[in-house]
Amino acid sequence: IVKLEQSGGGSVQAGGSLLLSCTVSGYNPTKQCIGWWRQAPGKEREGLGGIYRGDGDTYYHDTVKGRATVTQDNAKNTVYLQLNRLSPEDTGIYYCAAAGGKCLYSDYEAFFPYWGQGTQVTVSS
Repeated sequence: IVKLEQSGGGSVQAGGSLLLSCTVSGYNPTKQCIGWWRQAPGKEREGLGGIYRGDGDTYYHDTVKGRATVTQDNAKNTVYLQLNRLSPEDTGIYYCAAAGGKCLYSDYEAFFPYWGQGTQVTVSS
């Protein structure tokens, strides 16, 4: 059974940073695409960025480019999202998602068959 366990999040002051983690288990092969997504209140879920675990290649969407860093710790089967210079617009539920292979279609939710439980991030001004 594939499982993505998320941790991190909570309440953060504007200007601060967050670090979210996503631990993947039960997924073989290990060459996965892990994407990070966010759903803001009243909005559709949007992709933020992600990583292809096979070679560590990362991608970022414009909304977070320059503020986000996705990293991985293969020994822990964990992928991280760090997001800096937070604003209230970053408030939402953050999800990690997994798909086999390279991140070719990472713009599409349907590309990711496996999702974490989501974690709430609230940024106050």
